[in-house]
Amino acid sequence: MANQEAGNVSGTKDKNYNLVWFLQACLENSLRLETYIDDAVRDGDDEVADLFRRAQSDSKKGAEQAKQLLSGRLS
Repeated sequence: MANQEAGNVSGTKDKNYNLVWFLQACLENSLRLETYIDDAVRDGDDEVADLFRRAQSDSKKGAEQAKQLLSGRLS
């Protein structure tokens, strides 16, 4: 079953659905990491705050890349 396209069930091709999911996950992760950054800053742990900032930056980059790919594929 893993090799079958499920787009006929969802109405969206798997590859596009996966891009939508990835975009959502990146955006949610970016928001969640903001809380983690705030917690680390509040506790004075710059090392952890910097780690979370880098992770947040990567999530934002992933979201932007997904948005660019989706913009030309969903019509």
